[in-house]
Amino acid sequence: CPAPGEAFYGQDAQYARSAPSFTDNGDASITDSVTGLMWQQVPTTTSYSWADAQNYCETLSLADYDDWRAPSLKELFSISDFETGWPYIDTAFFSLIQTPDMKQEQYWSSNFYEVGTTHGGSPSAFGVNHGTGHIKAYPDGSNGSPRARKYVRCVRGEPYGSNDFVNNQDGTVTDNATDLMWLQDDNGVAIDWENALTYADGFSFAGYDDWRLPNIKELQSLVDYAGVYPAIDTSYFNITDDDSYFWSSTSAYFSPQSPNYYYGWYVAFGYAVGPDGEDVHGAGAVRFDTKAEGGPAGEEPERIYNYVRLVRDVSN
Repeated sequence: CPAPGEAFYGQDAQYARSAPSFTDNGDASITDSVTGLMWQQVPTTTSYSWADAQNYCETLSLADYDDWRAPSLKELFSISDFETGWPYIDTAFFSLIQTPDMKQEQYWSSNFYEVGTTHGGSPSAFGVNHGTGHIKAYPDGSNGSPRARKYVRCVRGEPYGSNDFVNNQDGTVTDNATDLMWLQDDNGVAIDWENALTYADGFSFAGYDDWRLPNIKELQSLVDYAGVYPAIDTSYFNITDDDSYFWSSTSAYFSPQSPNYYYGWYVAFGYAVGPDGEDVHGAGAVRFDTKAEGGPAGEEPERIYNYVRLVRDVSN
């Protein structure tokens, strides 16, 4: 691994992370001791519109409980596993539908897309693709289209993932929900992935010199899915460009057939646009793109130059 001061220092894998802690309860449920949530281990093979998925979970009886619900997007993303990828979930605990195409492992959350519509005017809701790792807003299926139907994995327990921000009055913001401290300002200019890592290396601010580029799950924890634009709480955070995307320190690869980590994950705090510049995946989407000019193309329009918001661990 690169050392401090060397190119590409500060990647996700170079920092210790809180390991997930799952327990198989032996009754088709999984408990996550980190979040306190209990999950449906084996999702139904039936796909649903967004509204029908909410109803399915609300009427589910499983493992002697009847208080199941559809998970929020942050809850659903909390079980994502970026250690290996394809699929982006620990299949030692969680079963997938095993569709022929891993790209179809799309699971609804409870979050409707409140900012606008996607895919040419379709009412949409957010989901996580546990095959490819993405968060995207999908047409909600209210028009009856079978192509809009997705799977759902139900959850029960106290809601998880709500932010508890504190303005420290020194240009930093602490989220007591995650024990992370963030810079209130972004870096002010869009840069490529290598320069994003370089920007963080040795950065000193507010008396701390252990700032770093956040991993993708940390960065996604900042997203506000309540219908604000850009998709971040601007009463705490300043943002240079409302339409901006932000780099994470987490690498990605295109597919199991192309397993080279040429890509980096980002969060779109602005509209996640398609080739025509229209919103296709929603403000708050999580996607990846090539790390540098001339790199392999991804599926989305190239977004090589993105912004940076640094983070540090409060426990440090």
